[in-house]
Amino acid sequence: MQILIIGGTGFIGSSLAARLVAADHTLTLPTRHREHAARLLVLPNLDLVEANVHDPATLAELVHGKDAVINLVGILQGSAERFAQVHVALTERIIAACEVAGVPRYLHMSALGAGIDAPSMYQRSKGLAEARVVASALAWTIFRPSVVFGRDDRFINLFARLQRHVPLVPLACASARFQPVWVEDVSRAFAAALERDALVQQKLDLVGPTVYTLAQLVRLAGQWSGHPRPILPLPDAIARVQACMMALLPNPPLSSDNLDSMKIDNVAPAGFAAVLGWTPTALEAVMPQCLAPDNPAARYRRTVSSRTWKFPPSQ
Repeated sequence: MQILIIGGTGFIGSSLAARLVAADHTLTLPTRHREHAARLLVLPNLDLVEANVHDPATLAELVHGKDAVINLVGILQGSAERFAQVHVALTERIIAACEVAGVPRYLHMSALGAGIDAPSMYQRSKGLAEARVVASALAWTIFRPSVVFGRDDRFINLFARLQRHVPLVPLACASARFQPVWVEDVSRAFAAALERDALVQQKLDLVGPTVYTLAQLVRLAGQWSGHPRPILPLPDAIARVQACMMALLPNPPLSSDNLDSMKIDNVAPAGFAAVLGWTPTALEAVMPQCLAPDNPAARYRRTVSSRTWKFPPSQ
């Protein structure tokens, strides 16, 4: 298949791209900065192009002739206007371009807890985007993962890095509950949806086999990375002050909207979507090896982290 992956250069997109090229699909991945996705250039049958996907004319060119379009775009922090632009307006533009081009298949990344009446701007914008997809004429499938873990995730790894540098962890929403899902189970689900007609017009929850509190996840991250630290649960009022202070940082790890998202548990009582036909991988089967201080991959990433890659402009 000829497949366009929008938002495909990030953590989940990298896993999905590797899986799809291994299945002999040909991929197009638009990106704002080609050098930021240099690691993907080793994959065969992958065209990495600099493009502004928010431009309707550019989108029309990108979707032309594609057998499937996958939308992985998402942000965790921003203003109401920014969430609306990235999650809702972009989804509308992608849907419109796909309908005009007659794209046979559309896969959409949403989030567990998404809903138009949800507590946070993030969840509400994801819910509005879902509504736009469902109302479209496309052959769609929507995926709703809990937090996604893996070697380069920005969740478990964040807490592991934090505990290398602080004597204790002041933690907002320590009792919030999550059901983390492995990135490879997520990418496998997307790949399966391209092959199975039974998954058309389906919303699928993607979660792991175990529910954890946020405090439990932070404790495990510290333990597995070799830097366990005491955890200090914060009352909501102090957590709000902490989030406001962090908002002043260039890439804040926490926002007030994140706190709003954690007002409801990020779990799926029915578990991993049974229609997919496999049991998801447990957190304990993956992350201890990924976070271990003597992990060769971790040592390599530390060695090359300051290297800057340069490529000629896209033709």
